Amino acid sequence: MATDTDDAAPPRPRVERARGQGQWALGFREPLNANERTKADDDGLNVRARIENIYSKAGFASIDLADLNGRFRWWGLYTQRRPGIEGGRTATLEPHELSDEYFMLRIRIDGGRLNLEQLRAIAHISTAYGRDSADITDRQNIQLHWIRVEDVPAIWQALEAVGLTTAEACGDTPRVILGSPVAGVAAHEIIDGTPAIEAIVQRFVGDPTLSNLPRKFKTAISGSPHQDVAHEVNDLSFVGVRHPEHGPGFDVFVGGGLSTNPMFAQRLGVFVTLDEIPEVWHGIIAIFRDYGYRRLRHRARLKFLVADWGAAKFREVLETEYLHRTLTDGPPPDAPPERRDHVGVHRQHDGRYYVGVAPSVGRVSGAALAAVADLVEAAGSGQVRLTAQQKLIVLDVPDGCVAALREGLADLGLDPGPSEFRRGAMACTGIEFCKLAIVETKALASSTIAHLERALPDFDAPLSLHVNGCPNSCARIQVADIGLKGSIVRDADGESVEGFQVHLGGTLGPDASLGRKPRGLKVTSAELPHFVERVAGRYASQRNNGESFASWAQRADEADLS
Repeated sequence: MATDTDDAAPPRPRVERARGQGQWALGFREPLNANERTKADDDGLNVRARIENIYSKAGFASIDLADLNGRFRWWGLYTQRRPGIEGGRTATLEPHELSDEYFMLRIRIDGGRLNLEQLRAIAHISTAYGRDSADITDRQNIQLHWIRVEDVPAIWQALEAVGLTTAEACGDTPRVILGSPVAGVAAHEIIDGTPAIEAIVQRFVGDPTLSNLPRKFKTAISGSPHQDVAHEVNDLSFVGVRHPEHGPGFDVFVGGGLSTNPMFAQRLGVFVTLDEIPEVWHGIIAIFRDYGYRRLRHRARLKFLVADWGAAKFREVLETEYLHRTLTDGPPPDAPPERRDHVGVHRQHDGRYYVGVAPSVGRVSGAALAAVADLVEAAGSGQVRLTAQQKLIVLDVPDGCVAALREGLADLGLDPGPSEFRRGAMACTGIEFCKLAIVETKALASSTIAHLERALPDFDAPLSLHVNGCPNSCARIQVADIGLKGSIVRDADGESVEGFQVHLGGTLGPDASLGRKPRGLKVTSAELPHFVERVAGRYASQRNNGESFASWAQRADEADLS
């Protein structure tokens, strides 16, 4: 059979390949798939007026399908999964068969920053409109469920009254910008990136020139030496460094992302000051808009363009076509400390403390958030932060209030001194609400944590357990110590049941690597707690002094990983 490299089938002309990718900068603007057609027909930002003036008054049945299955996302709304549809049917049903008449609502919280007025507003919306649902995501957002379209205008009004929004929380847009959750207070911070986050949000969120990207665009900005925003797997990240001549600033990484084609971000090798970040950010997202691939959705992320071009060409295009100047060369960041999550009690640079807690795989509730707000206020603080690890942090706690705050948070199930299993766990939404999911995640992860705490009470090493309901890796499974990808597997009786493909030994940092996938290693959901117990126990008994789980898992015999 002939291939593209055979003499019988010469390479296609460059213009044909370019047209096939649908790159705007090369003159190819005709939409090449249904998603691109929907965006070309009407900007997703425009759907807000229809929600407020038509759909919220006439009800769910009045919603145009192009809005329902597309443009609603530009305002943070996805239909949630209809209850009772098992995972084995996920790929066989049409969207309208999977969709319920309720919505997931994503509130964008750039930098994970919340004051008490905002926290209480979210708690109120959760209890009044969302059946007390609330999940902290690994994008520093909060997601609510069971939202009716009739209630969306009132929810927007309540959010915007306290300075929050759902604008571009989803869709082919610049999504929420991750930031260090201890920006501005950490004792050893390199530089506070908050002003750059605020400038980008103010100038560009809702900008119609950036509201039709090839796919979503994920940004992170952190000046913390902990590198606490998973910069290795974002489309664009600014990471704090100290330049030997210019002082504190940022290194720039582009083209990271996981899902079904995981890739680590590449360094551009440039040094960017705090004031330069918005300009450089805009140049990079404009490259994605103009040169990004728009033909196939699964190849429309920035990582594919960066992989094809390489970092040197990407930098050249950025400097020559978008910034019209040369950027300063810069150093790479130092290796981060082992912990990135800020859980526990830590002294701030001003002598006060921040207290980080670990909700069980991000699951909280509106009532719990309201109770947290009361505890924070009683402790003399007014600031809460969310993390890229589904954790919550209270800032600015006076020394004399730390003990009472710790006790109150622990009473809510938010212990600042959690087990290693609870501290290292993350889980996506799963089949409970997500239309892409194949398996249940949140409850299973929580029950697995509880089992491990009973079975291995003396386990004392960091261990990240990430549970995902489908291959899309919203919970970053490929870079976890134990990453679990939802799938339908065979049990001991040969029956098809919910389960997981297993990834072991993934890690971020200077030596970032994807987890190994031992041949044929799959576990059923019922077997999961005992599987993790076995593997964690073998690591504890076989590890060398100071050896991480990831290092052990990469060298261990496959028999010890089953």
